[in-house]
Amino acid sequence: MSIINNKISKSRSTGLNIQNRFEELYIDYHDENIEHQIYDDTFPKIDTKFFNDNSKSVLAKNDSPDLGFDYSINPYRGCEHGCIYCYARPSHEYLGFSAGLDFESKIMVKKDAAKLLNHAFMKKPWKPQAIMLSGNTDCYQPVERKLEITRDILKVFLKFRNPVSIITKNALIQRDIDILKQLAEFNLVSVTISITTLNRELSRRLEPRTSVPKKRFETVEIIARNNIPVGINLAPIIPGLNDEEIPSILKTASEAGAIWAGRVMLRLPYSVKELFLEWLKRNYPEKESKILNRIHEIRSGKLSETEFGKRMRGEGELAEAIHKLFDINCEKYGLNKQRIKLRNDLFSRQNHEQIDLF
Repeated sequence: MSIINNKISKSRSTGLNIQNRFEELYIDYHDENIEHQIYDDTFPKIDTKFFNDNSKSVLAKNDSPDLGFDYSINPYRGCEHGCIYCYARPSHEYLGFSAGLDFESKIMVKKDAAKLLNHAFMKKPWKPQAIMLSGNTDCYQPVERKLEITRDILKVFLKFRNPVSIITKNALIQRDIDILKQLAEFNLVSVTISITTLNRELSRRLEPRTSVPKKRFETVEIIARNNIPVGINLAPIIPGLNDEEIPSILKTASEAGAIWAGRVMLRLPYSVKELFLEWLKRNYPEKESKILNRIHEIRSGKLSETEFGKRMRGEGELAEAIHKLFDINCEKYGLNKQRIKLRNDLFSRQNHEQIDLF
């Protein structure tokens, strides 16, 4: 707490400038074990800044009928992966940040996430059910190697025997194989690795701080080898840019041990439209017209769709052709043959009042 002036101005009610509860954190980390794909050093370097997120709860309720879960956990707000297409970017605007550079360089950190989850599970109204870990921003983004918030969250899931589904595009999840194997023994976990392309150059431009495609498929293989249910999510499908890769991505995923594959059409809500259009013009000017025409074709002449049932799939002949190509190749490569259903009958609070992992 600091005093701005010895005398309080008559036009102000206080002379104190107290500490901001969202103060900036200094986090010294280097993610040397994950091969990233930052592709352009001609622009000035922008350091990532981290801020405390003092949320009082960690479970986010989902009311979207086209998502397969009711609750999710996001240990971080904002995401250093910097995927240009990310539909979560506009959520940063609620914090007074930009959906552009701020989203990928000003990250809110929920340091108490595991403790908050522990408290939520201890409350009697909680009914055990699968929770999505991530869903908005990636729970294994680079700083997780240093902070281990996601790892601590997984310990809580294991302690209470509550099921969890994880989605990520970072090979850092390999670090937590030990906990995931224990969860899998009780049929309490599934893992989805998000895949956009096999083309490293395209991936470097689309998602510059994620793990490279090769690392992601290696991650699928390692997770499968440890008897942990794993699949992929081919997302987003961008007509005219990566849709022709659908067969080869599904083939590679199946060979790596994936059991299932999902897909999501490109979504450009709110300010993501402007960001994506600028990116497209700068990176692929020769393909710009073709890609935009095809996006319009699957979105009834628009760039985006918010209506449930349409926003993930698109509509029209082109959209149906893409889905047919996807389904044919899933059938060809043996994907989506079995449904993974996690157990929720093992949940227990017994003796946890005396146990404190934190």
